[in-house]
Amino acid sequence: MSMTTRAAILYEPGKPWEITDVELDEPKANEVRVKFMAAGLCHSDDHIQKGDAPMRMPVVGGHEGAGIVEAVGDGVTRVAVGDHVVCSFIPVCGSCRYCSTGRQGLCDAGKDAGTGMFPDGTFRFHKDGLDLGGLCVLGTFSQYAVLSEWSCIKVDDDIPFEVGALVSCGVPTGWGSAVYAAGVRAGETVVIYGSGGVGSNAVQGARHAGAKNVVVVDPVEFKRDMAKTFGATHTFATTAEAHDFIVDTTWGQLADHAIITVGILHDEVIENALKVVGKSGQVTVTAVGGGELNTGAGMLIGYQRRVQGAIFGSCNPLYDVPRLLGLYRSGDLKLDELITRRYRLEEVNQGYQDMLDGKNVRGVIVHEH
Repeated sequence: MSMTTRAAILYEPGKPWEITDVELDEPKANEVRVKFMAAGLCHSDDHIQKGDAPMRMPVVGGHEGAGIVEAVGDGVTRVAVGDHVVCSFIPVCGSCRYCSTGRQGLCDAGKDAGTGMFPDGTFRFHKDGLDLGGLCVLGTFSQYAVLSEWSCIKVDDDIPFEVGALVSCGVPTGWGSAVYAAGVRAGETVVIYGSGGVGSNAVQGARHAGAKNVVVVDPVEFKRDMAKTFGATHTFATTAEAHDFIVDTTWGQLADHAIITVGILHDEVIENALKVVGKSGQVTVTAVGGGELNTGAGMLIGYQRRVQGAIFGSCNPLYDVPRLLGLYRSGDLKLDELITRRYRLEEVNQGYQDMLDGKNVRGVIVHEH
C-alpha cells in the first residue's frame, strides 16, 4: 500500500526545487510514518541543490523537521503513534561503536545519508517509476515521510513544531560546536565566523559556556545585529577589523577559539581563523562547501594550535535535543528569535534565495495539510 504526499524534490544539481506529488510506501519493520508540520531551511540542502555536495538524485529535500508519528511498523519501540517527534539528521542506533561510547553524532547508521536508501537497499519515496531517496534518509520537505525509528526523538507536546524543526540540526550543530567540539570555558575569547542559523547558536553556546568575549565576523549587518541578540559581545564586518580588536583586547595573546560557521567554507576563512587563535588555541571547522587547510606545520606546532572538525556539534542527539529544548523552556536559549520568516512548501526556492541574500537567520517551511 502507498499514499500520495506533496514534496519538494531535486532531479539534478543546479535545478530549482520542484514541488510535486510523490508516492510514499507504508513503514516497514522498525520504521515510522511522520506527518511533518515544519521543516527548517538549512544551508546544507542548498549545497545539495548547488552541487557542492554529492547526493544521489532524484531526492526529496529537507533534514530539519518536526511532526507527529502517524503509523509505526513492526518492532518499533522508541516512539508510538501520536508522539510529537524531532528528526535527528544522523540516526542513532544506540549500539554501534560510536553510540556506545557517547558519540551518537558519528553513528554508523548514518552511512546512507547521501543516498536516502534504507538499510534493506530500498526506498520509500517513488515518482513515475523512479525511486527517490530522502535527504539524510528523512525528506522533511515532504508533508509525510517514512523514516527509521532511530531518526526520531520524542519531545513534549507543548514544544512548537517550528522550534522543534530547528533542533534537528542547526541549533545543536552550532551550540555544540562551541560547548562540545571547541570546549569553550568561562573567561575565554571566542571568534565566530558567520552568524546564520548555525553561527547564531555557536554564539549562544559560547555565552552559555561563560566566554568573556564572543566576537562575530559577518559581512551582513542584519546578521551582526541579530548576533548581539544571541549574546555576541562584539561584531565586525571584516576579518581584519576582528583581528585588530582581538590583538588589542587580549594584549596580543590572541583568541582561545575560532569557530567557522560560514555558509560556504573557503580557504581564506580557515587561514584567518588560524591566525586569530593564540597559544594552545583551537580552530573548530563546522562549515561545509569546500576550503583547504594550507598551512605549514609550524603554524600548528609553534603555538600548539589545533584544528578540529565538528559534525552535529559533537552532540549526542538523544540527550542533547531534549536538553536544548529544556534550556529553551527555561528561557536560557533563544529559539523563537532564530525564525526570521515562514514559508509555504511552494515557496522553498524563495526561502533559499532569501537565505543567500542575507535576509534570514533561519527560514522555516510550515506544512499545510
